[in-house]
Amino acid sequence: MANLFWKRKGEKTLNLLSTPFSSEEEFEKVIFETKEILEDIFLIKRQVRGGKKPGIPDIVGIDSDGNVCIVEMKNVPVDASVIPQVLEYAFWAEKNPDSIKTLWLEAPGRPEDVSISWENYEVRIIMIAPSIERSTLELVNKINYSVDLIEVKRWMEGQNQWLLVNKMEPEEPKKIKPVRGLQVYDRAFYKSHYNKNSVKAFFDYVQKTDALIKSKGWQLELKFNKHYCGFKHGFFNAFGIKWIGSKTFAFFFKLPKSVAKSQLQELNMDRYEDQWKEAVYKIEPGKTKVRTFVPLFQKAFDNLTGKTE
Repeated sequence: MANLFWKRKGEKTLNLLSTPFSSEEEFEKVIFETKEILEDIFLIKRQVRGGKKPGIPDIVGIDSDGNVCIVEMKNVPVDASVIPQVLEYAFWAEKNPDSIKTLWLEAPGRPEDVSISWENYEVRIIMIAPSIERSTLELVNKINYSVDLIEVKRWMEGQNQWLLVNKMEPEEPKKIKPVRGLQVYDRAFYKSHYNKNSVKAFFDYVQKTDALIKSKGWQLELKFNKHYCGFKHGFFNAFGIKWIGSKTFAFFFKLPKSVAKSQLQELNMDRYEDQWKEAVYKIEPGKTKVRTFVPLFQKAFDNLTGKTE
């Protein structure tokens, strides 16, 4: 059993014991209620039943790129033997768009800004367990679905709990083989989906934002997705730039609503999206200055890295 030592300046060191989840139901409940773990996914249904699928996905959701997400949870160590099961769920989701669409339309509070192509959406698999063997990662890298493998462990002290979340990443292979069927989100992809002049401006703002981040010495990774690019700390976004139309795009900042509203006098917020917990500021190419948003970049970075009080 592992121990976690929690040390805060000027305070007594806490010695926390590893506290496994008592049941799969409790594990699922904690994940479902800790929305930060699956920050870009709107969870539309738990324990989906019906249809002709052989099993029951734990959670079905839609992410901010409009992908259908199958979330499978196991409260036991996982190895590659789980892959056939989750693939069955993915096949079902791929072949039954009407069922997924019904779940989506019946979901209360669904975000209005998500664009879903019901005739041609992609399926994303998220596997969550306390521990996942490396052999599982090696296998999922060979299939044509986007797969996230996430380990979640818990430590407790009284009523307080600490969750260690680890998204498994592949080691650098000696010889890289291209993965067939997975979409690459690059300049060419954006040009095929958005106005070409707007794409040029989009990448200009991405580069300027990236330069600002480097000047601050922030350890953030730039990642492009179908409808946005995000600057990530681990696998959580701090902020980014998102498309809000074929010609228009905007900054988004992952901030509590109260913090975002406190900036209204200085900056003109376009809207606050409660589902994604992000403040959105429309960019006017040639007029909007990246450095104008330095206070928000700082607040979003501090919010994600736990430096806010």
